[in-house]
Amino acid sequence: MLDFLSLTPFFKAPTDISLEYFSFLDPGKTRQNNEDAALIDESLALCILADGMGGYNAGEVASEMTVREVRDEFARWVAAGQVSTRDQDIRRALIASAQRANQVVYTAAQRVPEYAGMGTTLVVALYGMDRFWIGHIGDSRGYRYREGKLEQITRDHSLLQDQIDAGLLTPEEAKFSIHRNLVTRALGVEPMVSLDVSGHDLRAGDVVLLCSDGLSDMLPDAQIAALLSTAAPLSAQGRALVDAANAAGGRDNIAVVLTKAHGVPSAPKRSGWLFKR
Repeated sequence: MLDFLSLTPFFKAPTDISLEYFSFLDPGKTRQNNEDAALIDESLALCILADGMGGYNAGEVASEMTVREVRDEFARWVAAGQVSTRDQDIRRALIASAQRANQVVYTAAQRVPEYAGMGTTLVVALYGMDRFWIGHIGDSRGYRYREGKLEQITRDHSLLQDQIDAGLLTPEEAKFSIHRNLVTRALGVEPMVSLDVSGHDLRAGDVVLLCSDGLSDMLPDAQIAALLSTAAPLSAQGRALVDAANAAGGRDNIAVVLTKAHGVPSAPKRSGWLFKR
C-alpha cells in the first residue's frame, strides 16, 4: 500500500495563496442510503466527488471505489515523478487516474452480480499556486465563485444538456424535464471512459465548488452565489448550501466540496505550482 505521507516532499506550500477545504455529504430528504462520495487529499491538493448509480448498494460501491482509485492512481504518478508543471502532464495524469478507476469499477460490475450495471459520475479538482484543473464525467459539476459571480466551469454530460445545446429546450424548460437525471457519460459502465479536463486561473478570494446534482438540481445559480457571498466560514457556507437544497425538497443525495483560496498579503506575488521541480 502506498504511504501517502511520503508524498509530502513532492509538494511545497505556496507563499501567496493558501487553500482551505470543506466537504459534506447528506442523504437528502427522500433517499435512505447515500450514493455520493467525496475525498480531499491536502498533500496532493486534490479534491474528488462522485455520485453513484446502480441497484442494491452498487451506486455507493461505485462512488467509493472511484474516489479512492482516482486518488491512489494520481498519487502513484506523483511518486513516480511523472507529473510536472506542464499542462499536458497534468491532464495526462488526471485522465489516467480516471481510467484506472473506470477499469476497477467496470471489472467489479462484470464479476459481481449484485454490482451489475453500476457506475458513477466524477468531478475532480487539482490545485496549483495560481491555477487549478477540473476534470469531470457525467452531471456532477464544478463552479468557480469570484467577486460576486458564480461560473459553471463544467458542461453536463447529460441528455438534457444535449437537448439544450441542440436548441430543443431552453434552460427554463429544462427545469421541468422528465429527463433531468439521464447522463450520457458515466464512469464504470464501459471499458473506456473519457474525462474532460480544463484549466483555470486561481486568485485569492476564489471559491471552487464541486457538487452532485442533489445540490445543482435543487438550487438556482443565483441562490448558490448568494450563499457563497456571505462572510460566514467556509464550513458554514457549505452547510448552508446543503440545508438550502434540503429545504427546496432534498430529492437526492447532496454532496458538496468547497475550496477557498486565501491570500497572504505579506508574500511577494509569484507564479508556479505546488509541485517541486
